[in-house]
Amino acid sequence: MQSTRIVTSFIKNNNKILILKRSNKVRSMKGRWSGISGIIENNENPTERAIIEIFEEVGIKKDEITLIKEKEKMKVSSPQYQNHEWEVFSFLFETKKMEIKLNWENSEFRWIKVDELKNYETVPSLDKILFNLL
Repeated sequence: MQSTRIVTSFIKNNNKILILKRSNKVRSMKGRWSGISGIIENNENPTERAIIEIFEEVGIKKDEITLIKEKEKMKVSSPQYQNHEWEVFSFLFETKKMEIKLNWENSEFRWIKVDELKNYETVPSLDKILFNLL
């Protein structure tokens, strides 16, 4: 089975969590809601990749976030690709910044309460990844 290492980060502001809707320009999971995600390249440090993705996808700088919790490698099957799984390194950050600047990878964002996640069509196992961090 082939696997891809990725990071998925959630940003918390007071009692809300930021979720993003993947645009039609990305390769996988178009139109699905997710955290801030990206592929870990080579031997890259997952925490550093998470911080880079946060800045690239939503415009929040490293000094505007605080790492609250991280979980290493949760395996998630990929319904989109046969014989493939994602190795997800997940992170929960906190910020006081509410202003979001999306790049091309996402078309919408929402600040939601955790229990509202069930109302969104998400990437596989997003709820498990989030609840693992709370």
